[in-house]
Amino acid sequence: MEATSATLLTFGLATLLASWVMLLIQSWKNDYAWGLCALILPPFAYLYGLFRLDKAGQSILLALIGLVLVWMA
Repeated sequence: MEATSATLLTFGLATLLASWVMLLIQSWKNDYAWGLCALILPPFAYLYGLFRLDKAGQSILLALIGLVLVWMA
């Protein structure tokens, strides 16, 4: 693996992790059940973000940036 693709992959995964943590925090603030589901099953965090774009729009945008970085790697 080349250095640039390893760097892009690392930054992409770190960005995805950061967006998941932001979604966890937002879902726990809104409802206990959403927070618990998002903690146990991470795809539910992104499902919550799609349902509540007004509150979690920045986290979804950060996740999209992370996906683009991973794809570029």
